[in-house]
Amino acid sequence: MRIARNRHGRPGPCRAGHRGGRGAGRGRTGRRRAHRGARGMIVRLRRNARIEGVLGRFDAWWQGLSTRERVLVGTLAALLAGVVLVYGVVKPVQAARAQARADIRQAETLLARVRAAGRLESAPRTLAAGPPQAIVTSTAATAGLQPTVAEANGAITATLTDAPYPAVVTWLGSVASTSTIGVRRVTMQRGSASGRVNATVEFQP
Repeated sequence: MRIARNRHGRPGPCRAGHRGGRGAGRGRTGRRRAHRGARGMIVRLRRNARIEGVLGRFDAWWQGLSTRERVLVGTLAALLAGVVLVYGVVKPVQAARAQARADIRQAETLLARVRAAGRLESAPRTLAAGPPQAIVTSTAATAGLQPTVAEANGAITATLTDAPYPAVVTWLGSVASTSTIGVRRVTMQRGSASGRVNATVEFQP
């Protein structure tokens, strides 16, 4: 039997049991990790087995079809993919592009008409009298519109909801031709139906 001695040469307690305990603990930890790894592998194997089972059933079904049936199934799948592509991707993209082009044309037409109305001069030219806010409201009423008009920071803002587009153009042209009020900014969006718009117009007195 071997007796352990300390640095002074005296017999000391043996640490073999302690080392053995540490070794046993490491062994148990290793076994737990191996068990966890085995469980993860079993789950993956089960998932792979399910996928392989589905693929196997599909392959068996496909092999059981005749050549004519395979051609029919392939043709049907191609037609279905084409329908999904056309109505799920192509049609929505075309509709969005057409709507964007219509909005651009509408905005360009409005801008051109407003600029043309601002350049027109009548001889003699009769200007509307009264405060700018009253002029904006009265000209809108003449065009058959009822905007919400507010004045802040030296500018007049008029808001229209679901208004006829031709009436909006007529109103802006009337403001430009019968007063010194300028149109600073026009924001327009499509309304609830074709030919109707939601507009916000900012005037500069």
